[in-house]
Amino acid sequence: MSPTKITFIGAGSASFGVNTISTLIRSPILHASHLALVDLNPKNLNLISHLANRLNREWDAQMTISSHSNYLEALDSAGFVIVSIEATPREALWKQDFQIPLKYGVRQPYAENGGPGGFAHAIRNIGPVMEIVRQMERFSPDAWLINYTNPLMRICDAVTRYSSIKVVGLCHQILVGCATIGKVLSKDLGLDVPEGFTSTSATPSSIPIKRFVARQALDSLEITAAGLNHFSWMLSIRNKHTGEDLYPLLLNRWRDFDPTFEPLTRQLFDIFGLFPIAGDEHLSEYLPWVTDPHTKPWQKFNLILYQWDLWEKSRINSYNEIEKLITGHHSIDHLFDAESEGAIEIIEHVLGGGEHPHLAVNIPNKHYISNLPPGAVVEIPANVNHSGVHGVEVGALPEPIAELCRREITITRLCVDAAIHADRHKALQCLLLDPVITDLDIARHILDDYLKAYREYLPQFWK
Repeated sequence: MSPTKITFIGAGSASFGVNTISTLIRSPILHASHLALVDLNPKNLNLISHLANRLNREWDAQMTISSHSNYLEALDSAGFVIVSIEATPREALWKQDFQIPLKYGVRQPYAENGGPGGFAHAIRNIGPVMEIVRQMERFSPDAWLINYTNPLMRICDAVTRYSSIKVVGLCHQILVGCATIGKVLSKDLGLDVPEGFTSTSATPSSIPIKRFVARQALDSLEITAAGLNHFSWMLSIRNKHTGEDLYPLLLNRWRDFDPTFEPLTRQLFDIFGLFPIAGDEHLSEYLPWVTDPHTKPWQKFNLILYQWDLWEKSRINSYNEIEKLITGHHSIDHLFDAESEGAIEIIEHVLGGGEHPHLAVNIPNKHYISNLPPGAVVEIPANVNHSGVHGVEVGALPEPIAELCRREITITRLCVDAAIHADRHKALQCLLLDPVITDLDIARHILDDYLKAYREYLPQFWK
């Protein structure tokens, strides 16, 4: 296979940068390829570029490593473009997404991908992503866009419906579901579950534990899940070695398991008959039963808000660790075993590295889920090979679950249309269809406040 060019926009990402770059550079299939690193933050770009050059040198990958503060310099002839960007300051904006509706008595469960916060988050990020896509159409029209940027479904929908670029969205949240199943079936499967895995809440200290359990679970289990990003449902679970159907066992073990562990997931599993993969925090964003100001269900389900300040400190610590790595005083050996964020499997196998079954991708629905709308961005298992990313047909979701998904698909499309066309009416419709909103006037106030607060990010609404 000939070397390729991979452009990584947002390469300084504290969430995806180091792992993604490590897996790209260690790949023998990508030997001597060109890795173009792009980041608007000069300090982060400098750090990640120095680290990439050290990895390249010490692992003898013979890559061409280039760094760019402007993605226009890096797109020409790219075969793959990875995007992991956020309007900044990330934590401060997310916190404001939560606080603005709170002024009107609307308490969101998480405010990242669904609810009014999901709307605000999306319209800030859709514009910059679509600017990248427009330039891809000019300079690298045949490239694959591999998207990490959230809200993943809304970003991928915008690219799918408003450009000619091939896009696949990747999310590691399904690993949280695998870890949860591993915890519940740990005694049956002989898995080691360390102390500290008490919920799926996204705290920095819990991530290595959940990944450790997920890796073990995937060694023993074959899992098929489908639905929407952060709203995916397990369709089957089998013993990888014997083929035994383990769904009945999971149901029995779950009923006897600690009732304080993922209580919202527990109730939905019991009511709808399928296990929701994403964990309580992300699951809650798409449901109409967790925001009532009188009954306060977020207390009953112990739904924890994103810990904005803690994560901001964690990002700083991540960059401090990179600084130690680039000085040469710390070993880089552990990075050779860095966990993939999914991009390397897509790139290697599209380049011709054989057939790869991917656990979860976000791509337009081509009858993969038969009772969700054609063209809607769905999360499904896929096979990846030289001809592209091919979703696996999984049939129909149970109709009540499909209806919940269809509502979110409509909300997503309205959000994207509003962002692309600067359409305030569709923006209002998007908010009014969201399960978090229950009042017409409050929806108007939230929309007005969001558009004013984020005016610098949304110039299209103020022309």
